[in-house]
Amino acid sequence: MLIIGPAETMAQAQTSPPGPEALPRYRLERTEHGFIRLDQQTGAVSSCREETTGLVCRLAADERAAWEQELDMLARRVAALEARAGRPEDQAPAEADIERSLSIMERFMRRFMNLIEEFRGHETPQPDRT
Repeated sequence: MLIIGPAETMAQAQTSPPGPEALPRYRLERTEHGFIRLDQQTGAVSSCREETTGLVCRLAADERAAWEQELDMLARRVAALEARAGRPEDQAPAEADIERSLSIMERFMRRFMNLIEEFRGHETPQPDRT
């Protein structure tokens, strides 16, 4: 629920994102029961009514249901992923993973050291300046 005070009702409704040709973010349309507010950036529709504290807006019922379904689906996916993978910080790497990583590092270092030796062989001798 969003409550907008009387003085800021129209100012907030007409807030525009930066840009020379930007549309107002919200569009308010008066109905017989209050207002319908359209968020022109997200497409969210809210029903609003005037109260003593200002304009009170609530998401439309079908949109709220879709939003809650999406949250439930995401929560189930996260729970399934956590159950399948476990928490990485709780698991130590397997011995085979450690050995494979060390083998890769060893090959890298050997190849790197061979390159250094190869470059040392191609250095031109510096004249003795003593």
